[in-house]
Amino acid sequence: MNTAPQDPSPRPVVEHDVFTPDEDAVLQLRDVAVRRGAKQILAGIDWTVRAGERWVVMGPNGAGKSTLLQIAASRMFPTSGDVAILDEVLGAVDVFELRPRIGLSSALLANQVRDDEAVQDAVITASYGMTGRWREEYEVEDRARALGLVSEWGLSRLAHRRFGTLSEGERKRVLIARALMTDPELLLLDEPAAGLDVAGREALVGQLSELAADEDAPATVLVTHHLEEVPPGFTHALLLADGAVVQAGPLEETLTAEHLSTAFGTPLRVTRADGRYTAVAA
Repeated sequence: MNTAPQDPSPRPVVEHDVFTPDEDAVLQLRDVAVRRGAKQILAGIDWTVRAGERWVVMGPNGAGKSTLLQIAASRMFPTSGDVAILDEVLGAVDVFELRPRIGLSSALLANQVRDDEAVQDAVITASYGMTGRWREEYEVEDRARALGLVSEWGLSRLAHRRFGTLSEGERKRVLIARALMTDPELLLLDEPAAGLDVAGREALVGQLSELAADEDAPATVLVTHHLEEVPPGFTHALLLADGAVVQAGPLEETLTAEHLSTAFGTPLRVTRADGRYTAVAA
C-alpha cells in the first residue's frame, strides 16, 4: 500500500509562449540565433522593420549580415527564435506563397540567372519566382510592368541583351528591377553596390535614394559594409558585429563614430554632408 503523502495542490499549467508580431511590423525577429555546428553566426537578434522604413544593415565581413537577410527573405530558418514576415510567422506559413511578396536582390540570385537570359525575361520571370523562361505564358500586365521597370532603371536599350554580356552595374540594376517585379511589400538588397566602380556606385546610390523617397515604395533593407554606399533618404540602421546587434535605431543616432568604431573594431572618424556618410581611421 502506498502511504506516501499526496500533494493536494494542483500542478500549474505551463503555457507555451506564442509569438504575436507587432501589428505594424513588416519584419520582426525575436531572439533569433543561427548556429552551424559549433559556429555561432547570429545570436539573440531582436529587430523590427515597420512600413515606410528604409534600413541599412552594416558590419564587418563575417558579422552575419547576409545570413540575416536570408532569414528576412524566408530563404533560411533560424536555429532558434521567432521570425514574422508580412504578418506570417516563419515555420507556420508556406514560404512559396510568402516569397513573391518579398523582393530580393543578391549575389546568390545573380548566379542563378542564366548568361543567355534576355534582360526583360530576367525581370518578368520573377512573376513566377523563376529564373529562366521556359513555356510559361505571361499576362499583358506582367509584360507591361516588366518593360516599365526596365525603363525606370535605365535598361531600355538593353532589354534584349543577354544577362551574361552586361557590366556589373547593369546586372545590379536588372536584379533590382526584378526584385520590384511582383510589387513586393518588403524589398531586400544584399550589397547592391558590391563590385562597382565609383561612377557605377554613385549612379546606383542616386537611384536607391530616389526609391527611398517614393512613398509607395516598399519597406526596404539594404546590406552593405561601406558607409559611402548608404543612400540619402534611408531612415534607420542596424549595426552587427560577431553575429550580435551593436546598435539599432534612427540613422543619425546609429551611424556615429562611437557605434561604428565598436562594430568595425577600429577607431573611426565619421562625417556627414548632403545626406552622405564617410568614415576614415581616427
